[in-house]
Amino acid sequence: MENYAYILDYLPNGRQTERGFHREPLALAIGEAELKLFELVPRAGVQLAAGRRIPLLPAAGAAPPIDHVRRRIGYDELTVAARSELPATLEKVVRANAPRYLRFFNESPAVSRRFHLLELLPGIGKKTMQQIVDERKRAPFASFEELEQRCHVKGPEKLIVGRIEQELSGVEDKYRLFVAP
Repeated sequence: MENYAYILDYLPNGRQTERGFHREPLALAIGEAELKLFELVPRAGVQLAAGRRIPLLPAAGAAPPIDHVRRRIGYDELTVAARSELPATLEKVVRANAPRYLRFFNESPAVSRRFHLLELLPGIGKKTMQQIVDERKRAPFASFEELEQRCHVKGPEKLIVGRIEQELSGVEDKYRLFVAP
């Protein structure tokens, strides 16, 4: 269940359909916890901006800016603007939940003798994977900056963002690391 979402795109005139525009305002968003893509209907008079974090459920007596979640959508249903906003938004999500994503670097297991889950991140090969495994045996990583310094991995949060984008776009893979199916 998603409690918060990040707005990827706001469509004040709605989506274009075969018969013209559906005149209901819409927002395209990604959930914070399970990274699900949604089509949201905002409350009347509410303007939403891309990159903004919004509650999906009422909190402390205040109504959320969203009237209801219309439906869950796929990556191919995102607008061009939403797709371009997605990497920056995912980076915000990863940084805001750093312990969750650092746990992947600290605890991910080997799948077989020849394959490790770390190798599913774009940009990590056997040599880098082995370096991360050796370093985490000495001490777990406390931050992305520490991981970057100890293992010489450039932008570890960007590696996670790359994997999340792959999973959202529907790349056929046996393993789902971060996105709910």
